[in-house]
Order: sequence, then structure tokens, then C-alpha cells
Amino acid sequence: MNTPPAIAGLVLAAGASGRMGSDKALALYQGRTFLASVVATAREAGIEQLAVVLGHHADEIRQAVDLSGVQVVVNAHYHLGQTSSLQAGLRALAGGNYNALVLCLVDHPAVSSSTVRELIAAYLDCRAPVVVPLFEGRRGHPVIISQELFGPMQALNSDQGANLVIRQYQDRTRAVPVSDSGVVLDIDDPQMLAKLG
Repeated sequence: MNTPPAIAGLVLAAGASGRMGSDKALALYQGRTFLASVVATAREAGIEQLAVVLGHHADEIRQAVDLSGVQVVVNAHYHLGQTSSLQAGLRALAGGNYNALVLCLVDHPAVSSSTVRELIAAYLDCRAPVVVPLFEGRRGHPVIISQELFGPMQALNSDQGANLVIRQYQDRTRAVPVSDSGVVLDIDDPQMLAKLG
């Protein structure tokens, strides 16, 4: 009898949110913070092991958002960019022997849990190294990456983005068409936040 693959979740929420002017993790979407929204979505999608990487204003965010049951990782080097936070999260989850990771970004709070479940189902079906949602031809987030990519991502320099690794697997990437515009709603500034409603 085959054991189903272990899939963890990783939420990147360490950035300084320069364009937003305030912490994106604490911005509000439908009455709760972006970070609480992303964590709740992951939980509702059935992800049991979840890590959140904080950096800028980490203490304030921990006080404002209920992260009980979540593994909190503080990236002291968040100023080096998102790759350093991804690597901090991968290190924190390294002991769990996960087959894959659902990589979530805090500035995508409008993704539905059913979409995340759809992506997980696609991964379980094909075991592709990368699974991405596709909305009206545009790639979005969250992205599922298999353990095959963990090592190469850990080897990236801080000025290299995760896409450098993901592109190397583009011929084996599974794109999953979804009807959820939330996968491409990247809320980076007050204008986008106002449109989000």
C-alpha cells in the first residue's frame, strides 16, 4: 500500500512592503489580515503542516495575527529578498521529509481554498516537479514545488529568484487552468488594495 505524499505549506510574509507603505501581512481583506487569510485558506485546503516566514516587523505581526499551530520562521536577512525567505522556510521544513510544498505569497490573499485543493489534486495525479495555476492564460500563485527542487532552490544566491530554478523544469511543469482570478491578484500597492475591496 502506497503512502500518500506529504505536502507542507510555506507562506512568505517577510518583506518590507515598500510599495504598499505598510506591512502587507497586516492589510485587510474581507475583514481579516492578508496573512490570516492565506493561513486560513491553506488550512481549509487540508494542509496540516504549515510554516510562515516573517521578517520585517515580525514581532508586531506575530502579536496581531493568530499563528497558533503554525511554524513561525523569522528571517533576519529578509532585506536580501524573497529568495532568502524561501530558503529560510525550506530549512525550517527540512526535517519533515515532505514530498512537495505549496508555496504561498502573502500578497495573494484572494485565492480560494478550493483552488488550492485543485492544485494539490493535480500534483497527486501527475507528481510533476512544478504545478502552477493558470487563469486566462496567466500563471499565478500558489505554486506547488516537489522535493526535486528543494536542493536547487537552497543553492540559489540571494539575488537569484526561485523562477530561475522553476524555468529549468518548464518542460515538466503542469499548468492547471482555474477560474479563480485570485491566483493572479498580486496586491502590492494601495491602489491594488482599493480595487480588491
